[in-house]
Amino acid sequence: MKKKYILAIDLGGTNLKIGLLDLRYKIIFKHILNTRKLSRKEQMICAIVSSIDNIIKEHNLKKESILGVGLGVPGPIDAEKGLVHYLPNIPGWKEVNLKRILEKRLNLPVALDNDANVMALAEFRLGAAKGSVNAVCLTLGTGVGGGIIIDGTLYRSKTFAAGEIGHIPINETGPKCNCGGVACTEAYVGNTRIKAAAKRIFGKDIPLEELSALAKRGNRKALNLWNKIGERLGIGLVGVVNLLSPDCIVIGGGVANAGKILFDKVRAVILERAMKVQARHVKIFKSKLGNDAGLIGAAVLIKEGI
Repeated sequence: MKKKYILAIDLGGTNLKIGLLDLRYKIIFKHILNTRKLSRKEQMICAIVSSIDNIIKEHNLKKESILGVGLGVPGPIDAEKGLVHYLPNIPGWKEVNLKRILEKRLNLPVALDNDANVMALAEFRLGAAKGSVNAVCLTLGTGVGGGIIIDGTLYRSKTFAAGEIGHIPINETGPKCNCGGVACTEAYVGNTRIKAAAKRIFGKDIPLEELSALAKRGNRKALNLWNKIGERLGIGLVGVVNLLSPDCIVIGGGVANAGKILFDKVRAVILERAMKVQARHVKIFKSKLGNDAGLIGAAVLIKEGI
């Protein structure tokens, strides 16, 4: 039977997304679960398996028509073995061979990679980085992940651990990061840290959407906070720009929805602090594929056998 479909999973610190795509990466169906309600590893795996089984049943699919299952996971992995070393923002995962587990339970081919790597694949093939040669992609959510494209190829390194831009330290001392490091970029600009900072400033819980809306209406406290976030993210990216001199940096994830105030500050910091040749060359883009980048990238992973 001709292969017509790909199943894709985007596992994040906040949401678990499961999608059905065709071979042109069009999303036919998408299902979203709250990751925080799936606190144990086995709960998460069962939710993935049952969601995929339900999609197959509800869409009356034959497994012979499915090319495979692609996954993006938020942590260091061994893409060759399908091994999840650990997930910094989701407890209970340590040296889990997720590929083997899912292939056994689903009876379908499975490929997985770091979520920022699959986002980078999506943006490079179909999104904001299309047409570039060298690109860096960031996901700004519960964590801060990075994916690197060099000479048109996803760069993983021998350990499959390259691209952890969120864990570049930007200060000598500072808050402890979930990765075990100190003063990592993620420890300042991950969404849980931003929400905590907003609560200290405003004295109450404020969703990121509301914080962005306040800034757009000219609220001084919100503007100052987003400027500080943009400054810290920009500082983290200065080293990346100087080291790699990418054609573009693509920023996605929930935090990126702050929009102009965040991006303007990041661009200004890079222009001011990066080396001049690299700073003039690099372009900073918002993710074109938005919240669907993870699913699309996971589908690219399985279709292209990367």
